[in-house]
Amino acid sequence: MLITHEKWPRTAEEAEAEQGRLAGLVDVSTPLGPVRYIAGLDVAYAIDSSRVAGAVVVLDADTLAVEDMATAVMDVEFPYVPGLLAFREMPALISALARLTVEPDVLVADGYGIAHPRRFGLACHLGVLAGKPAMGVAKTAFVGRSAEPGIQRGEAADLVHDGQVVGAVLRTQLSTKPVYVSPGHLITVGDATRMALRLAAKYRLPETTRFADQLSRRALAAA
Repeated sequence: MLITHEKWPRTAEEAEAEQGRLAGLVDVSTPLGPVRYIAGLDVAYAIDSSRVAGAVVVLDADTLAVEDMATAVMDVEFPYVPGLLAFREMPALISALARLTVEPDVLVADGYGIAHPRRFGLACHLGVLAGKPAMGVAKTAFVGRSAEPGIQRGEAADLVHDGQVVGAVLRTQLSTKPVYVSPGHLITVGDATRMALRLAAKYRLPETTRFADQLSRRALAAA
């Protein structure tokens, strides 16, 4: 997996400009092809937010068994700015991705794809730099409005922002709070929604997110 970045922005203005530049590369109209391995990505922050642990867990697409994992712990160098959290988290996630021995076919981020003010959330950033299908599954909404999906597992409603469907509000388990799914790159809203439901076989959150969250916390504690 080849991931490159010429220079990490240091200010909010530089970061917004970089998002604007890369957003033009995002493709959320391409149907998802065959998938063998799925990677979940998440981060854990130190109490004072000075350090971040990035974690990647690769699951078998059929069994959801863990096939590979990697972590990276780094100092946080970018300030906290809503909509620009990727610039705090991406360096550690990219470092962790580079340490994998099993190459994933899809990246699933604990965050947003095009359900973002500039249509370029963390999942978009990861997908564009990796050149791979990527999607985000978030616990809460960032932008957009939707109808309330039905209470049954698998029921969903369009997430709409500025007149554009940017994702889906998906009920992954009976009568639980929904999750917010949005495509990041090389995947459609429909395919991302189906993938999220497939990954949330037992719990509200996808197994990718659950495993990556646990791994990032362990890595931070060990550091």
